[in-house]
Amino acid sequence: MPLPEHISARHEDLPSLIEGLVAFDRTAAQHLDPVLAAAALAFGLVYIHPFEDGNGRLHRYLIHHVLAEGGFNPPGMVFPVSAAILDRINDYRKILESYSARLLPLIEWEPSGKGNVRVLNDTGDYYRFFDATPHAEFLYECVERTIEVDLPAETSFLKGYDSFRRQVEDIVDMPDSTVDLLFRFLRQNDGKLSRRAREREFAELTEDEVARIEATYAKAFSG
Repeated sequence: MPLPEHISARHEDLPSLIEGLVAFDRTAAQHLDPVLAAAALAFGLVYIHPFEDGNGRLHRYLIHHVLAEGGFNPPGMVFPVSAAILDRINDYRKILESYSARLLPLIEWEPSGKGNVRVLNDTGDYYRFFDATPHAEFLYECVERTIEVDLPAETSFLKGYDSFRRQVEDIVDMPDSTVDLLFRFLRQNDGKLSRRAREREFAELTEDEVARIEATYAKAFSG
């Protein structure tokens, strides 16, 4: 006996529901704040759940798509709001359940085999019209976190890495891939090159070179 936590739209309703999402993206979304439009469109799709697999990935793509189309981020830049969503995955699940849980008692269904269900009543409007207020609030919080925390941290990291790479190249000549491997070893060991790395991957480095590289890392990523 299936125990559904969410029941998606009936297959008979998918054409009109998807057409509605497309129409919203082409018309209404153009006149809304990008975050509001992204919340309505992306969560609308994930509740409809039209595909057997990939609905979550498409849902997250739509968030990025709408923010980009609305000029929310500069051309060519991916606004990394997915990182903030992933970091708050439990809150994200609660937001999804905020509507799914209220929807379940309104849907009449029966088991259809293989753990799936067959919907017996007309449910199209439940997916066509839903209150996206909590979803928009959640997305606004993720956008705020991205702007105030994630983007500055990413910018600081990239500046530190570029500085580290340039200074390492002044100490010893090595390919970019080797510099990247060196960086990962240092990052994994609090800025110190482990004995294993010094005896194997970087056995050719002298004690003085190791000391200078570790000092370079510490300077590039201090604070």
